Amino acid sequence: MTVYFIGAGPGAADLITVRGTRTIARCAVCLYAGSLVPVELLEQCPPGAKLVDTANLNLDQITAELLAAHRAGQDVARLHSGDPSVFSAVAEQMRRLDAAGVPYEVVPGVPAFAAAAAALKRELTVPAVGQTVILTRVAQQATPMPAGEDLATLGRSGALLVLHLAARYVDRVVAELTPHYGTDCPAAVVALASRPDELVLRGTLGDIAEQVKAAGVVRTAVILVGRTLGAEQFPDSHLYSVERDRCGA
Repeated sequence: MTVYFIGAGPGAADLITVRGTRTIARCAVCLYAGSLVPVELLEQCPPGAKLVDTANLNLDQITAELLAAHRAGQDVARLHSGDPSVFSAVAEQMRRLDAAGVPYEVVPGVPAFAAAAAALKRELTVPAVGQTVILTRVAQQATPMPAGEDLATLGRSGALLVLHLAARYVDRVVAELTPHYGTDCPAAVVALASRPDELVLRGTLGDIAEQVKAAGVVRTAVILVGRTLGAEQFPDSHLYSVERDRCGA
C-alpha cells in the first residue's frame, strides 16, 4: 500500500491536479481536514471508501489510521489544503511513516498564495520592482519562529511578503513591517481564496488593518505586502523582449 499526501488546493473543488483526482479515485481510505478540504472532492472516492475527517484528531490518532490502512493493504489519500510543501504539517506524519516503514508519495497542489495572486490579478514578481517572494507566518499562538525569521528581519529585504495564519494579528504585522516598507506600501488580504465567498481587500500598510478588522477576517486568509502589488511602471521582461530576439538569446 501507499499513503498519498495530496494537495487539495486552496478551496475551489476544481483547483486540484488531474493526478490528485485520479489518486483519490483509487484509494480505499481517505483522510481529510473537513474544515479546509472541499467536500466535493470526497465524491471522487471509490464506492465504499473509508472516509476519516481529521479536523478533530491529533497526530497520534491520524498516524494510527494510516498504520491501520497499511496493515490492511489499503492505499490512503491523505488530503491537505493548498500544497503539501507549505505549512501543511506533513513533515511529522512522514517522519512517523518512515519509522514504521510505510511507503508514501506526495502529489503537489495549488498553494493559497497562488490562488490569492490570481484573485488580485497580480504577478508577484515584476521586472525591476521585485523578484523575491517570501512565504512566512507570525508566531503568536503557534510554534515559535526560528531565529532570524521574525518579521523585522524579513522586512529588511523589501521583498514581497506573503503571511499565512496571520490575519488575526494584522495590527502586529503592520507595526513590524511599516518601518521597512512605509505606510504607503501596497498591501492586500485575500480570505477564502478561490471559494464562492472569497473576499479581497486592497490597500496599503496604512489602512489594511482597519479593513481587515471591519470585514471580520480572522482566519483562512493570507496577507500580502510589497511594492509589486501596485507596480504599474516597469520594463518588459527580458524573456520576451525585442532585444533578446536580436541577440539570439
